Amino acid sequence: MSFLPQEFAHPYEINPDYSKSVAYFSSEFAIDQSLKIYSGGLGFLAGSHMRSAHDLKQNMIGIGILWSYGYYNQVRGEDRQMAVALRRKAPHFLRDTGAKFSIQIEGKEVWVKAKYLPADTFGTCPMFFLTTDFEDNDDHARAISRCLYDNDHKMRIAQYMLLGIGGAKLLNELNCAPEIYHLNEAHALSAAFYLKSKGDDKESLKKKLIFTTHTPEAAGNERHDFNELVRFGFFSGADRHQVQEFTGIHDDAFSHSLAALRLARISNGVSKLHGEVSREMWGVYPDICEITHITNSQNKKYWADRKLEAARLKSDKETIALRKKKLKADLFRTVADQTGKIFDPEVLTVVWARRFAGYKRADLIANDLERFSTLLADEQRPIQIIWAGKPYPYDYGAIETFNHLIEVTKPFANATVLVGYELNLSRLMKAGSDAWLNNPVVTREASGTSGMTASMNASINFSTYDGWVCEYAKDGENSFIVPPADPNCSPEARDQHDLDALYHILDNKIKPLYYDNPDGWGDMVLNSMNDVVPFFDSDRMADEYYTKLFNA
Repeated sequence: MSFLPQEFAHPYEINPDYSKSVAYFSSEFAIDQSLKIYSGGLGFLAGSHMRSAHDLKQNMIGIGILWSYGYYNQVRGEDRQMAVALRRKAPHFLRDTGAKFSIQIEGKEVWVKAKYLPADTFGTCPMFFLTTDFEDNDDHARAISRCLYDNDHKMRIAQYMLLGIGGAKLLNELNCAPEIYHLNEAHALSAAFYLKSKGDDKESLKKKLIFTTHTPEAAGNERHDFNELVRFGFFSGADRHQVQEFTGIHDDAFSHSLAALRLARISNGVSKLHGEVSREMWGVYPDICEITHITNSQNKKYWADRKLEAARLKSDKETIALRKKKLKADLFRTVADQTGKIFDPEVLTVVWARRFAGYKRADLIANDLERFSTLLADEQRPIQIIWAGKPYPYDYGAIETFNHLIEVTKPFANATVLVGYELNLSRLMKAGSDAWLNNPVVTREASGTSGMTASMNASINFSTYDGWVCEYAKDGENSFIVPPADPNCSPEARDQHDLDALYHILDNKIKPLYYDNPDGWGDMVLNSMNDVVPFFDSDRMADEYYTKLFNA
């Protein structure tokens, strides 16, 4: 039975295997192009999870924030380089819950409302989104729910309190008492201290708190000044000494992830490799919970082109190849519209598209301009390359890389950079690519998921050996894998090794197979599509969250 009030209840009969009630807290969800409350991979993952929770009839709800301006709109300036535009969103399909309550942030009363996304709108479990951006609040309080991942760390603290304390308080307002509070990253950690303030001791809290860590990167494992968090009310009235006793954290910088690992019953990394990295990374700290792993996945029902999928099930390589040309032409209309460049569906097309971050090395293949120019000038076995992705709007190094690629590709008719990388463009690029390029520094990509949905759409992964790829790849059979560099070499030597390998694989494996052996290419495409399902379909992932975490 649904644990929600009747007016918000799950519209399906709960599957007994998934009867335990779960509230899934996440700062972002990529549900639909029309609901722009996400930035990248974390949101894509959470969105797929919500869809599979619906399809498996799980007793789960999602709790997030209704970001009035989303993350940002990525557009072009007059010089064609990247520009940030903030535009208020208006998702009229969300329903007002009628819930309105206040939370204390920095000693001030901040009013919160909650919007409801019915399960049948986009095929998700029921979802609730919190907002402070309405007339009962002053402008500072209204701004809390305006922009995802605000650059001001004080505003981010307030946002995390809105998600955690506000989300937990919403459940009280709705008279809901989920058995599990699942924190998708530590952004909602303040919920744990709200529950403590309502009477949960550490033992009872650990029974209901589950934590997923998504990254080994420092930026994704935030620390804030302990005294500042106390002053903000992050700990729901507990003073520093009480929090120290509760969490065992005595440093002046309070680690949200470490606290989550000490307060949760169990935690998980998001790939087999990331589980190993996380256990090594956090294992030096005493009193943390068990860290297992559940490999991220994406919702095939949402992402896979239906005609490609039907052809896959029949092992119909000819139909796959014909459909692929049509999907490439669809993508190339967007390329022409944005850049004025006309791409050819018959030409091998390589795509790099995901969040721009230093360790993901978006520009690696273009680092040697002479070799890059030679690659693009090959008329016998031509190639087209497309980039897209959203840097964090204050990550000036990533923005510089984005703009550098725009400048580097300007002289070439067969290389370009697109803006506006959101769900719709992501779908176009995955369906329109032949090879999906992914070259992060090895061990720094916790999972990655973009290559999964590329494979679902008849694209072959061309990747360094990191994240989810380690559980999927059969080099030369379903993917092209860059052999790992010596882990003891310098960053410069590592980058050179990986760059050399990219060009070697392109020149000696990918282009000859695509142009000289189209039947062999078709076999590899089919292997790629067959091997990505069912394991990397989020139905498997959503099931494992219950069997390995919630019901454990």
